[in-house]
Amino acid sequence: MASNIRITFLGTGGSMPKPGRALPAVAVQVDDMLNLFDCGEGTQKQFMKSGISFMSLKNIFISHFHADHFLGLPGLLNSLAFLGRTEDLNIFGPPGAPTFIRNAMNLGYSRITYNINVYTVTPGMVYDFGKFTIKSMTNDHTVPSVTYSLQEKDLVKIDRQKVDEAGFPVYRLEELRNEGSVTIAGKKYELRDMAEGIKRGRKIVYTGDTRPVRDMPEFARYADVLIHDTTMDSSMEPTVNEYGHTSSKQAAEIALKASVKKLFLFHYSSRYNDLNVLLEDARSVFPESFLSHELLAYDVNKPEEIIKME
Repeated sequence: MASNIRITFLGTGGSMPKPGRALPAVAVQVDDMLNLFDCGEGTQKQFMKSGISFMSLKNIFISHFHADHFLGLPGLLNSLAFLGRTEDLNIFGPPGAPTFIRNAMNLGYSRITYNINVYTVTPGMVYDFGKFTIKSMTNDHTVPSVTYSLQEKDLVKIDRQKVDEAGFPVYRLEELRNEGSVTIAGKKYELRDMAEGIKRGRKIVYTGDTRPVRDMPEFARYADVLIHDTTMDSSMEPTVNEYGHTSSKQAAEIALKASVKKLFLFHYSSRYNDLNVLLEDARSVFPESFLSHELLAYDVNKPEEIIKME
């Protein structure tokens, strides 16, 4: 289980930038692993303003290939090269990812000094990054688009009294935690016999652009944080849906059905100067709704509850 998980909203606008509202980009730091969800124009500048070093970036997850969600890639990739990066970088995206990423890399004269691994995500496939996994599901947008779920791995809480009573060697506890059972001198020791219970891993869901999707509540079930497309308020339905987006009220209804802890509104239309219209709309359904805003940092707290192992 990670020590720290921090979300930083680098850009929260949609389609067009607006003063104080950069285009979509969300950084999620899991201990020493920096991940980026979408990369709108100017994301490298937003990184600089946030104080987060983009040189530590390991993975980029693109929700879809509309310009406002990926055109920050050429500048970011070239800046990494200019600063001397040699470590591999992973980029994930929906169908078409290899072509779009290659075209972005070939804009102008540039020299990339590191290897870029591009992956086309398959909904349902699990990508393992050690302390967490990434899953995706298909969105309902105007182009191929996916939602991502970052799921921290559960932690089995060891009961030291049970360990001592069983005479199990402490130095092999990590092996027991990883393997589930260990045999020593012909005696088999089971993890469940040494466990106090399980601490559930934290979960963050980032939708990118989408209309309301029937399967979203199940995909986002019990998420600590749901970052959902809330392009317009409910007075703009069904127009907002026709353009492939969700209203703030519809996103709140999804958050309620999914039993998430917090909903962060995201991807605001430039028509709104006062975002409280969206916030009030969402909170009328789901009180734990909050506005994301440029450079907002949010630490996802560790769970306190310990669940008994079955």
